[in-house]
Amino acid sequence: PQETRQRVRKVAVSLGYRQNALARGLARGQSDSIGFISDGVATSPFAGQVIRGAQDEAWQNGKILLVVDTNGDKRIEKETFAFMMERQVEGIVYSTWVHHAVEPPKELRQVNSVLVNCFDRRRQYPAVVPNEIQGGRSATEILLKAGHRRIAFVNDIDSSPAAIGRLEGYRQALSSYGVQFDPSTIIRAPSNQEGGYRSIEALLATKATAVFCHNDSMAMGLYDALHERGLKVPDDISIVGFDNQEVISAHLHPALTTVALPQYDLGVLGIRTLLESTEQEKAQTDETSQTKRKIIRVTCPIIVRDSVFPYNQVIHH
Repeated sequence: PQETRQRVRKVAVSLGYRQNALARGLARGQSDSIGFISDGVATSPFAGQVIRGAQDEAWQNGKILLVVDTNGDKRIEKETFAFMMERQVEGIVYSTWVHHAVEPPKELRQVNSVLVNCFDRRRQYPAVVPNEIQGGRSATEILLKAGHRRIAFVNDIDSSPAAIGRLEGYRQALSSYGVQFDPSTIIRAPSNQEGGYRSIEALLATKATAVFCHNDSMAMGLYDALHERGLKVPDDISIVGFDNQEVISAHLHPALTTVALPQYDLGVLGIRTLLESTEQEKAQTDETSQTKRKIIRVTCPIIVRDSVFPYNQVIHH
């Protein structure tokens, strides 16, 4: 009877009683918990937004996130899988700090899993990654829309998905504006401040009026090198970065126009994809196998600041 229910609940509250979540989960056949395993996302100064996005989306769906950062230690990773399986997590999000191809741990086969900011070449698992091509295209289009046609690209020396994708986006943007691609405008350098700083001579040799940098650290190095030569940003050359590392981009003078990595959205879509995959598996639909092969590419937003001038305002020395 409802009266009895109310009396029991009142007594339970007065005694501080809490349900046994584990027992409740066993009875329902689900734990309402999701594992999140990363190799350094939690300790990264800006990629921690991935966890925040995942946590918010999990909570919106009545789930709680169990987060473990292994710092790349395979022993800890193995123990983490055992810990999470013992607690009957409903799925696992496996994330890496740097966007790259991975060989997924065999333990992922034991439970529904999604890769975030990484992917496996055989596409055994769904993956959520940044749209590097769109990001590179957007960065270059900022400069093209400002009237620049001689645009250099200081790219990473390594052939990472980011370097390959951003270069492809750069080329697509030039093509869409009828600008012929010139290999001499591509400069390769280590993707750090020193790499950007040391690329100055190669950049000036291109006679470019604008430059797109692979990341904000390289752009910061170029700022220093240009300043030493008496050149100003954006008066003499416009610069666009990538990553939106706010500790860099927002505090340069002038503040750096950049393209942001969609960390928060990566986390949100990682959880969303995992839950959709779980529901499809429960329904045993034919779409399940397709879901496990798809790669979701997340749009990289533009952050417009003050490092780009229209071409007709650039001072030529």
